[in-house]
Order: sequence, then structure tokens, then C-alpha cells
Amino acid sequence: MRRFRNLCRVTLFAIIGLIGAMILAGQDSPKQDVKDAGRETKEAAKDTGKATKDTAKKTGHAVKKGTNKAAKKTEEGAQKVKDKTDPH
Repeated sequence: MRRFRNLCRVTLFAIIGLIGAMILAGQDSPKQDVKDAGRETKEAAKDTGKATKDTAKKTGHAVKKGTNKAAKKTEEGAQKVKDKTDPH
């Protein structure tokens, strides 16, 4: 009976030790967490910069297109006024 108890205790301690080792092995160190956070921040900044660049480019094209369209319509309007006021 004593032998069985000792065997149970040893087995229990071995299981607890293995579980503890598995838990500790799965965790990152604080230093690694800081490195990971830095990398993620860097990638987020790159993505934000790219999105800003693309948006600025699209906005620039839209402004240019709108300006050209307005200039053309102004020219057409001026031509209509000229046609109405010219005595032929």
C-alpha cells in the first residue's frame, strides 16, 4: 500500500511538473512582447502611409478633372454669351 501511495505521489508531481513546463514554454518574454509590438506598430504606420498616399493621389486627380471640367463649361458659357451679343 505504501508503495502504491509513493507511486501516485511521484506520478502526480511528474504530471504537475510537465504541465508547468508546458505553460512556461508557451509564454513570450516581456522583451519579445515589446519587439512584437514595435513590429506591428511599424507595419501599421507603413499601411497608413500607403493609404494616405493613394488617397492624396486620387484626390489630386479628381481636383484636376473637376477644374478642367469647370474651365470647359465656363468657356462654353462665354461662347454662348458672345454668340448672343454678336450682331451678324
